[in-house]
Amino acid sequence: MNGEPEYAQEFVDVDGARLGVQVYPEPAGPPGAPVVLIWPAMGVRARYYRPFAAALRAAGLAVIVADLRGTGTSTPAPSRADRHGYTELAGDIGAVLAALKPRLDGRTRLLLGHSLGGQAALLHLAVHGGDDVDGLVLVAVGIPYWRAYPGLRGVGVLPYTQGIAATAALLGVWPGWGFGGRQARGVIRDWAHTARTGRFPQLDGTDTEAAVRAVRTPMLAVSVDDDQYTPHETMDHLCAKLTGAAVARERYTVAQAGGALDHFTWVRASAPLAGRIARFAASLPPR
Repeated sequence: MNGEPEYAQEFVDVDGARLGVQVYPEPAGPPGAPVVLIWPAMGVRARYYRPFAAALRAAGLAVIVADLRGTGTSTPAPSRADRHGYTELAGDIGAVLAALKPRLDGRTRLLLGHSLGGQAALLHLAVHGGDDVDGLVLVAVGIPYWRAYPGLRGVGVLPYTQGIAATAALLGVWPGWGFGGRQARGVIRDWAHTARTGRFPQLDGTDTEAAVRAVRTPMLAVSVDDDQYTPHETMDHLCAKLTGAAVARERYTVAQAGGALDHFTWVRASAPLAGRIARFAASLPPR
């Protein structure tokens, strides 16, 4: 897209996987700007967030975007031999933060997760601790618990999500038929668990529900108008778990964006949201 900054493509190796990381140029202004590390939605490539990265940079933030394991430039490609799930997604975030540490030292650093990327970011903080992160931003993230959906929508969510999980278990991989792109069955298993129970699955024996309640990292939680997958109520369900953290709970509206919104298209109308994230970053205590 004309006028958008290009990025440097880098890679981080972890546990037999190679994670693609896109590092954008530093924003204009004083050195040492806060850094935002973006984790995408299920099946969405890091390149999709280029308009959002441009808006964040214009707001004075440094931007890095990682491809989720098995998506975009990250490997391994989902297959019957690949069983990774939420445990690995949460661990990948720690690996990328460790690899980027020389560039992050002394700077305010934010994790920003969209949809599945937001769940992974929160679970990283819950399971691995939050000393390496100053703030968490959740955009269009929710627990897709079928009972949390408004009206009769949840009645369809339950069989839909569990049908996808059953197909992934049968085939050994989710082929991406109409939803989420090709995914490892472990990711689909854990995602379907949240849809069925409204709770995170245990990860390596950790009670993640208790661990999430213990997270103290400041958060900005933003749901998006007309989100077909994680409407406002599903983020409310997630935020109710965050009893230990200071959470700024907000809605990003069509009026604020000045254009149409849904689970994905907010990225193309994100300038006002980028400004809000910059203000959130400025409110955090300096390192």
